[in-house]
Amino acid sequence: MATFKAKDGTQIYYKDCGAGKPVLFSHGWPLDGDMWDSQLNYLAERGFRAIAFDRRGFGRSDQPWNGYDYDTFASDINDLITTLDLQDVTLVGFSMGGGDVTRYINNYGSARVAGLALLGAVTPIFGKSDSFPQGVDQSVFDGIRDGLRKDRAQFISDFATPFYGTNAGQTVSAGALTQTLNIALLASLKGTIDCVTAFGETDFRPDMAKIDVPTLVIHGSNDQIVPFESTGKLAAEMIKNATLKVYDNAPHGFALTHQDQLNEDLLAFVKSL
Repeated sequence: MATFKAKDGTQIYYKDCGAGKPVLFSHGWPLDGDMWDSQLNYLAERGFRAIAFDRRGFGRSDQPWNGYDYDTFASDINDLITTLDLQDVTLVGFSMGGGDVTRYINNYGSARVAGLALLGAVTPIFGKSDSFPQGVDQSVFDGIRDGLRKDRAQFISDFATPFYGTNAGQTVSAGALTQTLNIALLASLKGTIDCVTAFGETDFRPDMAKIDVPTLVIHGSNDQIVPFESTGKLAAEMIKNATLKVYDNAPHGFALTHQDQLNEDLLAFVKSL
């Protein structure tokens, strides 16, 4: 099992598929690197090196008590990139993972980065604040934390409905729903809860100006988790050299429901860099 050691000693798992120009994937909450299996295989079979890791506290990575903040997540990505000595890497972040890769560029620069893809991402800001009244109300994040503490398994099972849009015409197999729950239950409960605070309160608006590489923003028009109008639409407007693709009626979890379309769009993007 491939792991690397983060600066604080945390062992972080990753999978490394294929050979060629590298593409590094950062997963969403409360999943792990396995959410990217379709994309990893698709790109690796077409001449790219596709890499996905399990964020600290999730999947097969260590579960430290602390360190669930975006500066630490960015540091972990930097440790992986330097461990593998990746050059001209395309960074792909889904949902909260979009914050990871954005903060990486802000903190460490883009010398090793060829491009950036933000998929249903929480950037530039997810939660409501005095300076961002159109964000998701903080009571929503309070409810998520409460649900996790009371009955995590049932909360995640229920969360899958709006996540995949099965209440809005999308079809997801029973097996995929089971896999989603199993992946989520592998994670540290503390880490799962702390990440809600991280993505609900972190403001990435200052980070947007640091993004100086070609950027692809993809968002579902019917995202019930991370609303398009206040995240993806705004991110595409704030980032220089950004291209926006909106998947019609797609839910938050479009990496599964629209995997063929996403695979083709990612392939075209990395080929263009």
